[in-house]
Amino acid sequence: MKTIMKNITAVLLFTSLSAALFLSACKKSEFEPFNEPFFHINVAERSTLEVLDNRKDTVNYPIYLSAELQFEPVDLNYEVKVGNGLVEGRDFSLLTTGTKVTFPPGIFERPVRIAWLDSPIDPTKDNTITIRLLSNSKNYTIGLPGPDGLQRELVITKK
Repeated sequence: MKTIMKNITAVLLFTSLSAALFLSACKKSEFEPFNEPFFHINVAERSTLEVLDNRKDTVNYPIYLSAELQFEPVDLNYEVKVGNGLVEGRDFSLLTTGTKVTFPPGIFERPVRIAWLDSPIDPTKDNTITIRLLSNSKNYTIGLPGPDGLQRELVITKK
């Protein structure tokens, strides 16, 4: 019985010392949360997509604001670049007009809407539409934070 009590005491002492050592190593000031607001565009975490040339539907391509709740609107400027193989009205219709979207307070996603039209393409040409995020009224980061700036643009290729 004495051996069992000594073993239990040793285990409890070891556990207590391990917990104390672990907790003393963690300083609250070292673990500040990452909180850099940013805009990004993707579909299912992808920055490149393919659509078939016979597609006939309307698709929302979402632009996201990743930030805490905003109490005033934030404007985002973007551009849509169309490759030389696609023609608006024949291959697609851009339903979102202009080059700016506004994120009202509490809204964290805004779409760029494209209606795809059934039309064969010339595979030797540039059959892409690129939606590129440019700037914003709050000077928030464009693309995912980090040196690569991923998800600054979405490239859609009609195949």
